[in-house]
Amino acid sequence: MVIPFAAGGPLDAIGRLLAPRLSEILGQQVVVENITGAGGMIGSNRVAKSTDTHIFLLGHTGTIASNQTLYKKPAYNSLTEFAPVSLTTEGSYVLITRKDLGLGTLAEFIAFAKANQGRLQYGSGGAGSNTHIACVMLNMALGTSITHVPYRGSGPALQDLIGGRIDFNCEPVTTALAQIEAKTVKPIAILSPARSPVLPDLPTADEQGLANFNVDTWNAFLMPKGTPAAIVQRFAEATSDMLETPAVRERLQALGQRIVAPERRGPVYLARFIPQEIERWAGPIKASGVSVD
Repeated sequence: MVIPFAAGGPLDAIGRLLAPRLSEILGQQVVVENITGAGGMIGSNRVAKSTDTHIFLLGHTGTIASNQTLYKKPAYNSLTEFAPVSLTTEGSYVLITRKDLGLGTLAEFIAFAKANQGRLQYGSGGAGSNTHIACVMLNMALGTSITHVPYRGSGPALQDLIGGRIDFNCEPVTTALAQIEAKTVKPIAILSPARSPVLPDLPTADEQGLANFNVDTWNAFLMPKGTPAAIVQRFAEATSDMLETPAVRERLQALGQRIVAPERRGPVYLARFIPQEIERWAGPIKASGVSVD
């Protein structure tokens, strides 16, 4: 399992949770390998260009959908260089600030950001990553221009936020939750249409006046293009069995992840879903004017 971001990040946490049960179902050891860089494109490209039927990618919205527009020259074509296997989970993002910024609501954050945008910085798991795109969309919605500081993974970005070296992140609930509970960062708003079950008291951006703001993300398994259909189907069935395992479901939900319904799993659905997602993200990214070489 290639995870195209650093250990300790949100995708890594999910992948390492899934790997043991997947190993049991497949009867083969699933080994997790973190291959970082270029907003997840280096690791993803390794799978895209591989001819090995024993390698697969844990991809997500950023590495499969939004980067096809964000990057001037993506390293791969998400529509033609992967064999889609299955959607797995979906999740929400949360706007968090360093704890000493002194802000409590989204209205306070917006006012502060507009007044201080020249000196503020936000972190991400790398240019083109979901954590980058979420804050690009937030900047666009607020009409601000705030400096982006890319890291080689969401984990290092979160550590620098805790240390006060950057000002805010748009972080998956998966990895933000422990720090919110420990009060090392300050949560401002859920960046989704609905509140998170694991942060039920935190209002959404929409509830706080930023209408219809939504940067929900999804995760999926993909294999190299040309992987035999029988192997893809077997892997898809194993993935579905894994997602129905009570212990796995419980742990995913504790991380703030939503498990996709059975009818939205499988190669056929994912093959239809990916082009829709590329199109969904293309408009806002183009409108923002942000691009990455």
